[in-house]
Amino acid sequence: MAGYLFTLDSIDSLHQCAENGVYGTFIQEPHHGNWSGAAEGTFADYATMTPGDNVYFFIDRRIYGIGELVRVGPSCRYENFPGASSPIAVDYPEARDRMLNDELRVPDGGRARLQRWVCTFKPSPHFFTQGVDMDDALSSNPAAFRMLRAIWKLSFIKFSDEENQAFRDVLLRANQSAIREPRVHVSVFEDASAAAHGRLFEKVSAGRHDLQVEPMLNACSEGKALRHEMALEAGILFQLASGDPELTAALGHWDYLSHQVVASPFKPIDYMDKMDLFGYSFIPGHHPTISRFLVGELKREVAGIAEVEQTMRYVDWVKDEYAHGDYAAIRAYLVARTFSPGTSDYVAEFARRMYTVQRRPARSEEWTSLRLLQYRYDFGTGRIVLRPVTIESVTSISVSGV
Repeated sequence: MAGYLFTLDSIDSLHQCAENGVYGTFIQEPHHGNWSGAAEGTFADYATMTPGDNVYFFIDRRIYGIGELVRVGPSCRYENFPGASSPIAVDYPEARDRMLNDELRVPDGGRARLQRWVCTFKPSPHFFTQGVDMDDALSSNPAAFRMLRAIWKLSFIKFSDEENQAFRDVLLRANQSAIREPRVHVSVFEDASAAAHGRLFEKVSAGRHDLQVEPMLNACSEGKALRHEMALEAGILFQLASGDPELTAALGHWDYLSHQVVASPFKPIDYMDKMDLFGYSFIPGHHPTISRFLVGELKREVAGIAEVEQTMRYVDWVKDEYAHGDYAAIRAYLVARTFSPGTSDYVAEFARRMYTVQRRPARSEEWTSLRLLQYRYDFGTGRIVLRPVTIESVTSISVSGV
């Protein structure tokens, strides 16, 4: 499965999370009724959480694990209190009794009111008290660790099945004696997750804590457009992860979904290229064999030739780094509110790649799987709607016409 690495600020937090099986990111309070891009990006990460994904913690250069996301009621991720996705500052006394996770329980609430979204998990097989140094992890399987190298100024990161297995390998090898003879408080953390989840169950069963994207998108909407690209990412990922039939018809079904995925050789973090959308699907019944990859670039306003070329650079990166040279396994999408005249013609002429399949006999194939999609935000339904752009329609597209 996929994996998540959460950053913590104290050993006490590590004990609390590992023992209770509940984690909530501290989110900067909304400003003037708007979420920051970081908050919208964090929501997008919660939106794609799936039961069975692994959980790890990072503190003082060491990685601790291993947990596994589990359902408590219908889901493994929730709003910490009803309405938490709305960009409205909350007073702790008002939300205290409705919170799923209130780790501090002090009169002024401390930071508890900043935990807008939470996830639930259990040990898998244990949360080990012995962590692994980041350098040791990276050197254990250098080719597998991609996102770990890019964790900078982030509350947590998501990573693929391959990288997740590398995390599991290094932690399990370092804790073999604890696997054979687990000793609570010595080699493994106490597991009190069943009791903690039981306390949550009654609240989440009422449905008032279900993760909601509409309040975030409504606050960010401007007519039929969205003001933030990160909100567009969050909305699309939420709808895909929730099985929205119209969006799935436009973009396809994907077993793994993520965003802001590294798509360039390692360099200073601020200069690294990142794909807005990335995903893959398995051959049905044959996990973990991957059948195809998703590459997506999103623009909240106008996209043109430069954005087509940018998307194609990501396609080439995925071909080399993930698809082992097989362009045929890649589906690429450029999503925007509108497109510059001539963009579709440019795609038809230049967004293509020649590649060779098989060896004896060798056969040449042509890749032409970049699609242009125009989005609009429907305030009434709280959903993002996508429609394909054709050569005939691209010259007549306008913001008001969709």
